[in-house]
Amino acid sequence: MSLLRVALTPAAWLPLGVLYAVSDVAALLLGRVVRYRRRVVRDNLLRAFPDKTDAERRDIERRFYRNFTDNVVETLKLMHISDAQMRRRMEFADTAVIDDLLDSGRSVTVYFAHIFCWEWAPSITLHTRHRPSDKTVYAQIYRPLRSASFDRLMLGLRARFGSRSLPKATALRELLRIRRSGALSVTGFMSDQHPSHGDPGHLTTLLGIPTLMITGTETLARKTGTAAVYWDMERTGRGRYRITTRLMAADAAATAPGELTEMYTRMLEDTIRRDPAQWLWSHKRWKHPVTLPADV
Repeated sequence: MSLLRVALTPAAWLPLGVLYAVSDVAALLLGRVVRYRRRVVRDNLLRAFPDKTDAERRDIERRFYRNFTDNVVETLKLMHISDAQMRRRMEFADTAVIDDLLDSGRSVTVYFAHIFCWEWAPSITLHTRHRPSDKTVYAQIYRPLRSASFDRLMLGLRARFGSRSLPKATALRELLRIRRSGALSVTGFMSDQHPSHGDPGHLTTLLGIPTLMITGTETLARKTGTAAVYWDMERTGRGRYRITTRLMAADAAATAPGELTEMYTRMLEDTIRRDPAQWLWSHKRWKHPVTLPADV
């Protein structure tokens, strides 16, 4: 066990009620004293919701910071939470969509986003008929963190319910290896960031703003011939969430280039508009402005 995990374990043993009290204080400090990325948050909200009043955007901002710190303590709680408690707190609607696709011999690509608390999503394995095994692999694509200690910690937390973490750089190779072994896979992709420098993107609008969306998820889904689904996550109460599985394509290889990315963008937009404070606004979503062609 790493020193970092040893240091954090006592906090993870605390009841969620106590951790949420800590989160309330941390949110106040982060948003009003430290002002963590507050300019970025406010700029993003102004661009996304120009028709809202200042008071409405400040309310979203306030709730965002509390959701942000809740996300931190909820992630920490993964170090010490029972399967039974997680089943009560994470509801998965329409998991039959995934089970039926696996029954038909089709692997599944899951489009997902930075909607709080995304780190609890791997608990899907507690709700599906197909549990993690040599024949059914659950995984998520990730970018290794700069800190080796935090990277090891997060890899351990993300494996809590039996899923694997596949580095982005070798994801296609790993997924092809899994397929060659005769196994099926359910793989989550966080697809709501802007593309990395030099990566291709799909030009569209998100929340009315010209946006270059990541296309890597679509590329891998089409190359590997998986099905594609969207996980629509919503907060039903503090520390309680629901994910609804929405089928996008039974065979991604049969879709046109850009079709899945466009479909995902519209679904993500609906999720954000339903409860804006649940999205991660502290990232520079539109760091590199783009312009739509006149005919779009």
